[in-house]
Amino acid sequence: MKFDPLLYRYPSKRNVVYSANGVVGTSNPPAAQAGLEILRKGGNAVDAAVAMAACLTVTAPTSNGIGGDAFAIVSEGDRLYGLNSSGPSPLSLTAEKVRGKGFTSMPRYGWEAVTVPGAPAAWTALAKKYGTLPLSELLASAVHYASNGYPIPVNIAQLWKNAYDRYRRDLKDEVYRFWYDTFAPNNAAPEAGELWRCHYMAATLEEIGATNAESFYRGNLAQKILDFSSRWGGYFCADDLANYAPEWVEPIHVRYKGYDVYELPPNGYGITVLLALNILKGLDLPDERESTDAYHKMIETLKLAFTDTQKYVADPRYMKISCSDLLSDAYAEERRKLITGKAIDPLPGMPRLGDTVYLAAADKSGMMISYIQSNFSGFGSGLVVPETGIALQNRGYGFVLDEESDNCVAPGKKPAHTIIPGFLTKDGKAVGPFGVMGGLMQPQGHLQVLTNTIDFGMNPQDALNAPRWQWKDGRTVEAEMGVPLPVLEGLSRRGHDMRVLCDVNNMGRGEIIWRMENGVFCSGTEPRSDGAIAGW
Repeated sequence: MKFDPLLYRYPSKRNVVYSANGVVGTSNPPAAQAGLEILRKGGNAVDAAVAMAACLTVTAPTSNGIGGDAFAIVSEGDRLYGLNSSGPSPLSLTAEKVRGKGFTSMPRYGWEAVTVPGAPAAWTALAKKYGTLPLSELLASAVHYASNGYPIPVNIAQLWKNAYDRYRRDLKDEVYRFWYDTFAPNNAAPEAGELWRCHYMAATLEEIGATNAESFYRGNLAQKILDFSSRWGGYFCADDLANYAPEWVEPIHVRYKGYDVYELPPNGYGITVLLALNILKGLDLPDERESTDAYHKMIETLKLAFTDTQKYVADPRYMKISCSDLLSDAYAEERRKLITGKAIDPLPGMPRLGDTVYLAAADKSGMMISYIQSNFSGFGSGLVVPETGIALQNRGYGFVLDEESDNCVAPGKKPAHTIIPGFLTKDGKAVGPFGVMGGLMQPQGHLQVLTNTIDFGMNPQDALNAPRWQWKDGRTVEAEMGVPLPVLEGLSRRGHDMRVLCDVNNMGRGEIIWRMENGVFCSGTEPRSDGAIAGW
């Protein structure tokens, strides 16, 4: 265990927030204010969520964008509805073509990593089904910030600089110059406090709002995407965009100690959380969270769940193993038997056959939404459609090239997806939305805030403030400095390769909103970022 205290930036503690009439939460204050403004003018929770989601493409472009994907869980009258707005690979893309370009694994950048963007379709689908205000009005704050600019906060500036330095090092081809034209027009990443604006993005968002995203998939903006792809070696055809539509899906769940925890079904990784909880519920956790035994059991269950997810989760049309098989009590018991007092090197089981932004919103009627949106890694593929501000995501990086895998890249197929919204209910009543963004940290963050809440009785803010850990691979676990030294030493004695992080940016960023029995909302926001709760 090695760390440098001078490099470490431990999160400041925040206090829980109570709101009576409605509340929004996300990692960016301007976006939170956009959502609150919609609530105060009579919009509902879904209206507010769409406004925040669009705003975040402008105010946090280092983690999501217009060309990204989105997922959501909406509660209406205690009934939950799921939206999968992730996009498939182009119809012309095959594993053979990718290997023909000399790749032995899916590349992180470039056209091979690009899938159809789903975020604009998500905004439209949510607004159409649940919204009360026109999409153009919901996108007005995003258009405003793109047109007039906003000052870059410290953490966004650092992420932007990291991306700029990485692109300068790795992305040399001419096709990437449009990213620099859009996001580094002065040949540098914007610095903290600098006013940043993008008129191209403003025009694009305005056009999406005015046409209910028709332009993006079947009109002017679609043609710009297709022209860019055709000229610069991409794989898109008109049908890839014109035939795309989000899917309304039934959330999946497990019961955990009196609560029902809901996630979306594959192609997302939400099932990882449910697999881990299903194993964990049969183990005795100590009353003290900051104990070696509590950490050890949570880490081991998460490891087993993740190895199953990485082997079996894919586009559900291609999965050989069903969710019900993976989530059966019999399979959980089989996996539970593998947990001992020592760290294990996890392997997937065999069930019997049979950079991202998160936001949450709730309104006085009881409608609530858990929403997540991402370009995958940073700005995505490095490809930006000229004069539009549309940074194309690199979700295709989540595919593999192994033809035997359910997750092998194929035409019109959705990749395994890391972004996952969560939702909690009790006795058939909606408790509220929760989420922790950040790549493969997301299901690990879900597990930790849920156990903090259910097992250790923490309020939403305390559940987010608590020190975190992240399993990397094998027996390697990263932990924040807030984890007590005796716990770290105890885990090391149990065989875990413990590494203490100096930077909390890799530990996810979350939001939680719980509705109390009296109807008041109790909320928490991420202390590791510029998290903001806005309520009234």
